[in-house]
Amino acid sequence: MPHTKAIDLALQGGGAHGAFTWGVLDYLLESPQVRIEAISGTSAGAMNGVVMADALTRGGEPAAREALRGFWQAVSRAAMLSPIRRTPLDIWMGNWSLDYSPGYLALDFMSRVVSPYQFNPLNVDPLREIVTDLVDFERVRQCEYLNLYVCATNVRTGKQRIFSREEMTCDALMASACLPFLHQAVEIDDEAYWDGGYMGNPALFPLMEECRARDIVIVQINPIQRDKIPHTAAEILNRLNEITFNASLIKEIRTVAMLKRLIHENEVDIACYRDALFHRINADTTLEGLSVSSKLNAEWAFLCRLRDAGRQAARAWLEASYDALGEHSTLDIDEVYM
Repeated sequence: MPHTKAIDLALQGGGAHGAFTWGVLDYLLESPQVRIEAISGTSAGAMNGVVMADALTRGGEPAAREALRGFWQAVSRAAMLSPIRRTPLDIWMGNWSLDYSPGYLALDFMSRVVSPYQFNPLNVDPLREIVTDLVDFERVRQCEYLNLYVCATNVRTGKQRIFSREEMTCDALMASACLPFLHQAVEIDDEAYWDGGYMGNPALFPLMEECRARDIVIVQINPIQRDKIPHTAAEILNRLNEITFNASLIKEIRTVAMLKRLIHENEVDIACYRDALFHRINADTTLEGLSVSSKLNAEWAFLCRLRDAGRQAARAWLEASYDALGEHSTLDIDEVYM
């Protein structure tokens, strides 16, 4: 039997694309080679992490894998009642994006001229209902198997807020996934919060400063690079979305790289930054050709396609990187982020 190594996971948000992360978690939970010690997640990444923490408490890894499947199935069932669906032509052509969906185009237009306080005054959110039905937050707060950190953005100050596992509530989780054009800001302790992706997608510092595992694996579902210059309105919007939701991660990891260089030059000595090792599992190949609209596509076939791609990516990464865990980084920060 291989020696089990502890890792921490940094999980990006990205709507339905979070099903790729589900696949990564599904494979890592199944593998005897690694044990997930902590998760820092934003939006869909936070959803995966909270569902996993809840299930680990009541039934270990098998229960966590089943709970993640159940969560994404519930998301897909809820989407069956939505008018935001692929057109028959898109289905026939195998196009998973929703750029030509009348429902998506109507929502996109409405979100630009009417706020969620106007078109959804009752603040109805099917995702909140799913989370409430499936997750026991008291059990999450008592989970001893997983450290958990969820990022949200303070609307007034523009600063990130990290909710630890001990602080986890349904409101904290929904704040992390609150897109301001679609949902009213989530109020917590007289402060309003939006999606954490604007300020920490995901936040890395809690994993370095508060957790024991040296190895941090970034599960990245927003592509860093696109070779093709966008020309259409949809392509431009898609690329802007990717750049926006990668900006905080790029800034933070560049800061980490700078600190590691200063430590190497004996300018400073911060042990948790000195010892941190970085790895990355990315969905660039899987998501190539998909637009931002596909983040709202919760068809079960699409979610399973992303899950399977996540499992395959996790398997390939672990086979290539297992020996490096605890020894050295496999992510070239300079090449990818600098």
